Amino acid sequence: MTLRCGWEALTLQPGMAVRIADVPGLWRIEEREWEAMAVRLSLRRVPGAGTAPPGGASSGTMVRQVDAPHGPTTLMLADLPPLREAVASAPLVVAAASGGAGWRGAALFVTGEGGEAVPIGRSAPRATLGTADAALPPGSAVLVDGRNALTVTLLSPDMELAGADEAALAQGRNLCLLGRELMQFGHAARTGAASYRLTGLRRGLRGTEWAMADHAAGEPFLLVEEDRLVEPLVLAGIAGEAGASLALAAIGIGDVDPAGAQIAVSGEAMMPPCPVHLAARPDGAGGWTFGWTRRSRAGWRWLSGADVPLGEEAEAYDVALFDGDGLIRSARTVSTDWTYDATMIAADATAGQVLTMTVRQRGTLAPGREAGMTIIA
Repeated sequence: MTLRCGWEALTLQPGMAVRIADVPGLWRIEEREWEAMAVRLSLRRVPGAGTAPPGGASSGTMVRQVDAPHGPTTLMLADLPPLREAVASAPLVVAAASGGAGWRGAALFVTGEGGEAVPIGRSAPRATLGTADAALPPGSAVLVDGRNALTVTLLSPDMELAGADEAALAQGRNLCLLGRELMQFGHAARTGAASYRLTGLRRGLRGTEWAMADHAAGEPFLLVEEDRLVEPLVLAGIAGEAGASLALAAIGIGDVDPAGAQIAVSGEAMMPPCPVHLAARPDGAGGWTFGWTRRSRAGWRWLSGADVPLGEEAEAYDVALFDGDGLIRSARTVSTDWTYDATMIAADATAGQVLTMTVRQRGTLAPGREAGMTIIA
């Protein structure tokens, strides 16, 4: 409410509560101004006031960040397959940095072969990092791994891991990287000050089932949270190519020496996943017909029940036959099958021999990983 009053209103001060004739309740003066030979009052009704204004509120207390040592910085680099439902045109290399409970970030530098350091910006907020206590045995990429458990020790006791239900896992919760394998965990049990036992594992996600057999004790663990990762290639304005190497340094306020990490870029985000469901059946004329099912780096979610999008400019596969380490025959096909007929078997003189067949999808930017099986020709 705004009122124009006589000179007597000059005795009223902002903050005072007043009553107004023929108007119910109490009103607090927010502003008093002298204009045009009159006093203008800006008033606001006191909520719930009948006879007295409400009591004063507490001024509150200051919320400070934890007063803990910054601690040394730990830096991790990872070459990941696509994390979003889109086709990548460049390698997805991410950097995660973390430290003690008081760690607040670090400056990032790309280091060259000559030792020069070029600043590229700052790290993301503190990531959840750790190491595996023991080697994780291989598991299944098509079933929930209820047999194996992953035990990890995090960098700091104040870091936490929590379980997730099926709905949350379907939305991508608890995605983590162990070595080169992406997985999810459904349950997390604290076993020590900074140690956890993770179970209900979903293994080999995003086409990383090839990395399930390469685990070892002490390998790095990262909880994948996109807002806690930065892409150093993007920050540095570098295109990034498969086969190149990237060296990074991080310096925080608690570091005597910079933390460093180096990675050989493989370009996982640009590779089509390896084909699956390989099968061989006799063609009825003395030969073999091989078949497989393709996957796509552009369609990790099977939402509509239809086939996944191709994700490449064209569909093509490289097929090869090996006798031990020796290449017997290679071919290229544009369909998800290929026949090794009796004429080829006779020409190669491989009848009755144990052969290995491999197939990989040709990608627009890089060839995919190969899948294989053995037959007796």
